[in-house]
Amino acid sequence: MIRLLAGAAALALPAAAMAQDKDEPIIIPARHVPAEEIVVVGGGSLKPTDGNSVQSAAILRDLDPGLGTRIENRLRDEGGLAQFRRSDGRSAHPTSQGVTLRGLGGNASSRALITLDGVPQADPFGGWVAWSAYDAIRLGGIIVARGGGSGVDGPGALAGTIGLYSDMTEGVEASAAYGSRDGVDLSGSAGTRLGDGWFAVDGRYSRGDGFVPVVESQRGAVDHAAPYEQGGLGVRLRFDAGDNSRIEASLRGFSDRRDRGTDFSESRVDGIDASLRFLHQPGAGVQWLALAYVQLREFDTGFASVAGDRDSVVPALHQRVPATGLGARVELRPAIGSAFPLRLGVDWRRTVGRTQEDYLFTGLVPGRHRIAGGSSDTVGAFAEWTSGEADEGLLWTASVRVDRWWLGAGYRFETNIAGPVITDAHYAARQGWEASGRAGLRWTAGPLAIRAAMYRGWRLPTLNELYRPFRVGPDATAANELLRPERLWGGEVGAELTSGEAHVGITLFRNRLENAIANVTLGTGPGNFPGVGFVAAGATYSQRQNLDAIDSKGVEFSADAPLGPLTLRASYAFTDARVDASGVAAVLDGLRPAQVAKHSGSISLSNRGDGPLGGFATLRYVGKQNEDDLGLQPLDDALTLDAGLSWRVSDAVSLEARGENLFDALVPAAISSAGIVERATPRTLWVGARLSF
Repeated sequence: MIRLLAGAAALALPAAAMAQDKDEPIIIPARHVPAEEIVVVGGGSLKPTDGNSVQSAAILRDLDPGLGTRIENRLRDEGGLAQFRRSDGRSAHPTSQGVTLRGLGGNASSRALITLDGVPQADPFGGWVAWSAYDAIRLGGIIVARGGGSGVDGPGALAGTIGLYSDMTEGVEASAAYGSRDGVDLSGSAGTRLGDGWFAVDGRYSRGDGFVPVVESQRGAVDHAAPYEQGGLGVRLRFDAGDNSRIEASLRGFSDRRDRGTDFSESRVDGIDASLRFLHQPGAGVQWLALAYVQLREFDTGFASVAGDRDSVVPALHQRVPATGLGARVELRPAIGSAFPLRLGVDWRRTVGRTQEDYLFTGLVPGRHRIAGGSSDTVGAFAEWTSGEADEGLLWTASVRVDRWWLGAGYRFETNIAGPVITDAHYAARQGWEASGRAGLRWTAGPLAIRAAMYRGWRLPTLNELYRPFRVGPDATAANELLRPERLWGGEVGAELTSGEAHVGITLFRNRLENAIANVTLGTGPGNFPGVGFVAAGATYSQRQNLDAIDSKGVEFSADAPLGPLTLRASYAFTDARVDASGVAAVLDGLRPAQVAKHSGSISLSNRGDGPLGGFATLRYVGKQNEDDLGLQPLDDALTLDAGLSWRVSDAVSLEARGENLFDALVPAAISSAGIVERATPRTLWVGARLSF
C-alpha cells in the first residue's frame, strides 16, 4: 500500500481545471463548501435549494471526455457506490449495469435514481443504465447524493440520487487517442451563440478489439477477445424567451455494440432521447419549470451455452427488447421575501416494453419463442420547504411526496415454434399509493457543521423483474408478476469540518429496505422448474422474490485537501448489509446480499496549478463480495491504480497519456456455478491529444 501511494504521489503533477460555461450559469451546491467551490453547468433545472445539505453528498467535476475515460469508472471512486458488475460499459453485459449505494443491492436494477438535467435515465424495461449513452453529451458535473426520500427527484431514489448535469461548450473541443488492443477513442464538442441563444453539438466514437473475459487458466477453444464499438451524437439548443424565461431542447442518439467473448454472445443497444424544457426565473414572484421527455430503447442480445471443457459453444437464447419511456414535470417556486424556500410540483412517468426471445436451440435453430412485457405509470405530487441557507446557523428542511402507481395488464406468451402453445398467461393490472419524504437539520458554526436526516423512499418493480425469466449460462431465474414495491426507511447523522479549501466529512447511516427484490435460489438441477423449464445438472434455479428486508448500516468518510500544488481526495465506505428473510427465502436470513462489498474506497491525487504539466493518480479498492445470494461463490477483493500525465503544448493543444489498472491486477467481475471466473478491465494504456479553441 505504501509503495502504491508513493507511486501515486509521484505521478500527480499539475493539470488543467475543468472548463465552465460562461453564459448565465446555474450554481448547483451539493454540500457545504467555500463560496468559490461550485459546479457551474449549462442548464437543466431551477436553481436548487440547500435541502440536500442535510445528507451526505459529493461533487465530481473532472469529467473531460475522450482518451478512454468512462463516466461509470469515475463514479467507482465514490466509496459505497457499486454497479452490479465490476466491469465497465466496454465489456459488461448491458443488463448488469444498475447502480446502488449503501449495500441495498439485490439484482441488476438500480436502487439509486440517475438523472440527466432532471430526466430519469434508467432503462424503461429493465432499470439498468446504458452508460455509453453519455458519449453523446458533454457533462459539466455530477452530484452523488446518498440516502433516499428527497421527494422532489421522483420515485426510485432508495439509495440516493446521481445527478448528471450537462455543460454547453463554448468554441470547439476535440480529443483523439489510441490505446491497448487497437483501441480508438474520438470525441468532440462545439458550441456557439445564436443571437440570444446557444447551440451545441457533442459526439464520440470509440472502438477496440477488447480482452478475453475469462481468466487465462480457464480458457478453452471457444474463448476469444470481446470487441466493442460505441458512439453517440447529441444536439442541444438554448435560447431566451423573454421575461426572464428560457427554452432548452435536447436531442441525442447512441449506438453500442459489444461481444461477450464467445460466439453467439453479441449485444446491441440503440437509443434516442429527446427533451423540451421551459424555465421562468424572475428575481421575484414565482419561478416555474415545465419539462417533457421521451426515451426510445432497442436492445438486442444473444446468450451462449458453453460446454464444460469450453471447446464448443451453441446459441442458448436470442433476445430483443424494444422499450419506451415518457415523462413530464411541472415545478413552482413562489418567492417569499427575497428567497425561494418552497418547491411545489407534479410529475409523471410511463414505461412500456416487452422482451421477444428465441430459445431452446437445436444446433443453430431455435425451438421456442417467448414474448413478455407490460407497462407502468407513476403520477406524483411533491412539496419541500427549506429554511435559510447552509452557510451559518440552523437550517431545516421537510419534504413530502405522494405517488399513485399503475401496473398495466402484463403478459407472457410462450410457444413451440413448430408446435403448440406452452404458456398464454395474462396478469391482472394493479395499482396503489405510496408516500415518501424527508426531514432534516443542519447546524453550522464557523468551520463545523452537524447534520441529521430521516427519510422514506420507494421503487416500483421493473417490467423485467415482473415478467421476464432469464438465464446466465446454465443457471435460470424465473420472473414474478406478483412482486410488490420496495420501501425504504432510513436515517443518517454526519459532521463536516471545513478550513479554507480543506474539507472532511463523516456520516453514520442505517437503512432498512423492505420488500427488497432479489434473485432467490430455490433449487438445483437437473429438473424442470416453473417459469424456466429444464435446468441442467449442477445449475441453479432461482426466482425473483420480495425478501422481508435488507438491513444496512455503516460509515462513510470523505476528505478533500490541498497538498502544496496537489489536491488529495479520499472516499471510503464501510457497509454492513444483511438479509432479513423468512418463508421460502429463509435460508438467506442473516447473509450478506449478493454483489455487496463491506469495504470500498479510493484515494486520488491531482494537480492544483496552472503550469504546462499535469496529471492524476487514483488508487481504488473494492472488498470481497459474493456472486450469489447463498454466499457460495465469493469474488476476491481488488486494488487498482489509474494514472495519467498531460503536457499543454500551447493554449490550444495538449498531449496526454493515461493508464487503467496499471499493475494489471485481477478484478473478478463474475463467477459461474461451474467456477468460471470473468474479469474486469486489465491494464489498458492510452496516448492522445486534446484540441481546444
